[in-house]
Amino acid sequence: MGSVYGNIFKISTFGESHGRAVGVVIDGCPAGIEIDESFIQSELDRRRPGQSKITTQRQEDDKIEIVSGVFEGKSTGTPICMLVWNQDQRSKDYSHIAEKFRPSHADYTYAEKYGNRDYRGGGRSSARETLARVAAGAVAKKALSQYGISIQAYVSQVGKIKLETPYQELNLEETESNIIRCPEPNLAMKMIEYIDQVRKDCDTVGGVVSCVIQNTPVGLGEPVFDKLHAELGKAMLSINAVKGFEYGSGFDGIAMLGSQHNDEFYINDNKVRTKTNHSGGIQGGISNGEDIYFRVAFKPVATIMKDQNSIDAKGNTTTVSGKGRHDPCVVPRAVPIVEAMAALVILDFMLLARTNKA
Repeated sequence: MGSVYGNIFKISTFGESHGRAVGVVIDGCPAGIEIDESFIQSELDRRRPGQSKITTQRQEDDKIEIVSGVFEGKSTGTPICMLVWNQDQRSKDYSHIAEKFRPSHADYTYAEKYGNRDYRGGGRSSARETLARVAAGAVAKKALSQYGISIQAYVSQVGKIKLETPYQELNLEETESNIIRCPEPNLAMKMIEYIDQVRKDCDTVGGVVSCVIQNTPVGLGEPVFDKLHAELGKAMLSINAVKGFEYGSGFDGIAMLGSQHNDEFYINDNKVRTKTNHSGGIQGGISNGEDIYFRVAFKPVATIMKDQNSIDAKGNTTTVSGKGRHDPCVVPRAVPIVEAMAALVILDFMLLARTNKA
């Protein structure tokens, strides 16, 4: 329950933060898709821990192992299983909270729902589960590349430090040039310095990851409940620590008049285009061919290296002290996760559209 995502291109993730392995089974991948193991690994490297001073220092190679569904570098049309063996667990770092509920974690809700919980790094609620999504997303990205569809995410805000420049004016190729993954170098340095100071203060900070999907065809998405933006929202809100999702003009659109917000149509090279794109590439829940762009808000990481008041499993007042290795800010490592979930959504709708036309 709750570990399967997708309709046609369907993924099922498995494993825990301190278990033997974390992985994913992809069902519904068309046969003949190039499965580039080096590309999958490069995507996992962007997400893995221990990248820099502003990420958790847990050291995991996150070496991908493809178990099934691939022959001679291409998908066979059968289930693809991929996994990563955990190596650098330090379960003893969590023994002090075996009977305590950490503030803003899933400890209490998991205990109430299941009657037990894996306190070692949060078990299934750990963000380590997202490496499975990134591996599956890498396969989806490769499949989408044959249609010319590109997905690019980047960090646009850390705390109150915000990138105001529209994505059209940014060189998104600069995103991977710094450890924060912000395509504006000067602002990136300010973000890095701020996160490092927060880390030294034994605290955490949140941020925003923006994403742009380009070259999507017209017609992706279904009426009413399966709107494209609704599915993107569900996908993003399923990521650990996500607190908000907005696409197109988002909440800023409420300050505009209809005459300002409406995207007027025109014809260019025999194609229907819009003069503006406040709709974010989606109208009526269906893609219109313009760029799809959205923003994802991440809360400050809940584990802080400071004493906090809480209760234990018996309802007694207690103090929780942060230990272990944790991100002071999650957004640098969240960039490939956002891209992966976007790729899963778009490819699933592409395959659904193909099925509907068959």
